[in-house]
Amino acid sequence: MSNPLSQHAIAPAEVLRGPGAWSQGVPRIAQLCRRPLLLGRSAATAGLRQQLNADLAAAGLAPRAAQLHHDCCEEDLSRVAIALQDGACDAVVAIGGGKVLDAGKLLAHRQDLVCITVPTSAATCAGWTALANVYTPAGAFLGDVALARCPDLLIFDHTLVRQAPPRTLASGIADAMAKWYEASVSSGASGDGLVQQAVQMARVLRDQLMLEAEAALGDPTSAAWERVAEACGLSAGLIGGIGGARCRTVAAHAVHNGLTQLEASHGHLHGEKVGFGILVQLRLEEVLGGNQLAGQARRQLLPLFRRLGLPVSLEELGLGQAGLHELQQACSFACRDGSDLHHLPFAVGPNDLLAALVSTCSSERQPA
Repeated sequence: MSNPLSQHAIAPAEVLRGPGAWSQGVPRIAQLCRRPLLLGRSAATAGLRQQLNADLAAAGLAPRAAQLHHDCCEEDLSRVAIALQDGACDAVVAIGGGKVLDAGKLLAHRQDLVCITVPTSAATCAGWTALANVYTPAGAFLGDVALARCPDLLIFDHTLVRQAPPRTLASGIADAMAKWYEASVSSGASGDGLVQQAVQMARVLRDQLMLEAEAALGDPTSAAWERVAEACGLSAGLIGGIGGARCRTVAAHAVHNGLTQLEASHGHLHGEKVGFGILVQLRLEEVLGGNQLAGQARRQLLPLFRRLGLPVSLEELGLGQAGLHELQQACSFACRDGSDLHHLPFAVGPNDLLAALVSTCSSERQPA
């Protein structure tokens, strides 16, 4: 029996990757637009954005700059949309981390403009995907928005990405590894050939990261760093594009979404919370699903995550002092109707999730 109709936004129209990709990309940007809006946020990248703005101006373009005040939120989006219209801009060039890239993609989608993404870290695959996560101004996750297409141009310049703190790459490693742990549960039994292939690509991605993550973090000038950074920033997005909506996230991202409801977690990166969510999902599979292999996988990941400097407990996520009511609030959000958490093959309630949150590190020294 044939699969029902499925629509995929698989990849950016063009990807430039490698050292010096930005300088090679400037002439391409000039072919795509004349009055781009450069969107950024972080004070740490302000100088870099000024230089990239100057590069575009030197190429004969008339760039205009705008800065986000928060994560990708409607208040910022509305304000920047006015700047887009006032400046008669014909493209959005989003320069920064995942939330900036999401905001740029969503603005371009709503205004039907050319979209160009320039990641400044490998912390997520947001530069690739046709998806944007929306938050409150305070940083609490609200939901995601499917976009009509992936960016028109993705510039993944190794020189720019190498300037990011190592912590961002560790975060990206956890986020990319979640592709396997989530897709294998939600879509491992799919009869759709593209979904099957995406799931297996996610397994290969996970294996490569387990083999090379530490070497990459240890030497940002190495070939291992290049492979790992591109795995996080590019390959993870490709897997999501090929698998489409049926190759879903499950509990790891649902845990992230729940934790963002607590202000104390906001100092931690997206992938750090997702990585903790992987451990929580495996704990749920072990305890509620009776899957002993999940317990073995969790015990395998714990020491690796620690070596990568990733948080593996509520305490390490800044939530050691969180009250029971706050944790219940996060769990209720993660378990709300329509949550990806419910793609697990067994029922999970807020109390079940709370028990898993507080026991991710338990029994880690038991023999497999």
